[in-house]
Amino acid sequence: QVQLVESGGGSVQPGGSLRLSCAASGTIFSFNAMGWYRQAPGKERELVASIISSTNTNYVDSVKGRFTISRGNAKNTVYLQMNSLKPEDTAVYYCYGDIAETMFRVRAYWGQGTQVTVSS
Repeated sequence: QVQLVESGGGSVQPGGSLRLSCAASGTIFSFNAMGWYRQAPGKERELVASIISSTNTNYVDSVKGRFTISRGNAKNTVYLQMNSLKPEDTAVYYCYGDIAETMFRVRAYWGQGTQVTVSS
């Protein structure tokens, strides 16, 4: 079974940086799009960033200029470089990858989540 595995979370002070990584374990996949969601306790899940290619990326307004999403050449890996972290960035971060199975169906794969905590 294919699974996305995440790493790189941790605890940092405001203004610090973290780099999250996510890759498929088992059979390699070439995802059409990959990205990161986050969810804080008591809040709804939020799409943070997504990427199709280096020239086709999107970010939620709150992280623009601070976060950078990228993907590896194998197209089954995705990274999130997080700089100038703020306490409000604290959440569990989940990566995902999308595959268009058919003309009519898209399947999404998800990571297990990694905790990011930003506090003094």
